[in-house]
Amino acid sequence: MRMKSLIAAACMAVAGVGAASAEGKVKVGMITTLSGGGAGLGIDVRDGFLLAAKMAGNDDLEIVVEDDQRKPDIAVQLADKMIQSEKVDVLTGIIWSNLAMAVVPAATAQGKFYLSPNAGPSALAGKGCHANYYNVAWQNDNLHEAAGGYANSAGFENSFILAPNYPAGQDALTGYKRIYDGALAGEVFTKLGQKDYASEIAQIRASDADSIFFFLPGGMGISFLKQYADSGLDIPVVGPAFSFDQGILQAVGDAALGVKNTSQWNKDIDNPANKAFVEAFQAEYGRLPSLYASQGFDTANLLLSAMDKADIGDAEAFRAALREADFDSTRGDFEFAANNHPVQDIYVREVIKEGDVYTNKIIGVALEDHSNVYVDECEM
Repeated sequence: MRMKSLIAAACMAVAGVGAASAEGKVKVGMITTLSGGGAGLGIDVRDGFLLAAKMAGNDDLEIVVEDDQRKPDIAVQLADKMIQSEKVDVLTGIIWSNLAMAVVPAATAQGKFYLSPNAGPSALAGKGCHANYYNVAWQNDNLHEAAGGYANSAGFENSFILAPNYPAGQDALTGYKRIYDGALAGEVFTKLGQKDYASEIAQIRASDADSIFFFLPGGMGISFLKQYADSGLDIPVVGPAFSFDQGILQAVGDAALGVKNTSQWNKDIDNPANKAFVEAFQAEYGRLPSLYASQGFDTANLLLSAMDKADIGDAEAFRAALREADFDSTRGDFEFAANNHPVQDIYVREVIKEGDVYTNKIIGVALEDHSNVYVDECEM
């Protein structure tokens, strides 16, 4: 489908985002997951991005949205079409790291900008970094590193860890182990898209684990948490926000209450941009925003801030404008490290219930002004 950002010029503007210069329009190709498993993640990224564009009311921004169906070959076909036929200037939207690895290097090699609202594989942060690639969410390891730090502070000494066997899952366990000081009761890679975790839960039961760390985004996390709750096991669980985010919690229900998870964003971060975003998102879509929605929103506002300073036809000037990150992030303080990945605080959240709605509240800071370990490998 095709959507433009001039939907409602009467909407209030986000602080820090002005009108783009009249020197030229910017066409964005958004490839994201809108059907099948994980569709909720892509829908939230899309909705957050489109909301920021709508609030800015910028006639110089055009957005084309397509569904990758969570399939790398489809994502590559769509990227080729957008670059060659649609003549987009910027690509964005991909949720899954295996799809990002299939699309991003080819797109940047053709001179296109890629702004990632989610996937941040280590291969694109280190030796595979590129001056046209900016990750506005995090480097994949980050939230898992924070979970490892929380596990240390909670006194966990023997964690059982599991994640899907794809780039983000591999980065997840690497990140957790990088910070976590204890032993491992078990380490398992599951199938991407897996829904039955009876075997893994049996392994956890047979282990000597005093804690469980898992990264299972989307429907995978819903399935695991429900099956874990039904198993009768009572081992503390910790994980990244991806398995305890707004869209997932309503499906999981009471099984998630009290679980600690790590995130660079939550709806209760106290700054004007975040308050305006949460209020506007609820008014526009009738639901609370998720982590993914906040990332889509920030990605659009980063792009708009660069459009305010430079013509995209001047690639070097536009790169410099993106690197400045001169926008009011929903996260508060935000800047890019030398490899174009965020430096930001990462919080510990706890799953709670507000009325009939399951959500999260921030209970502390896990990592402050945190960057990523791949910066020194990046040569730009």
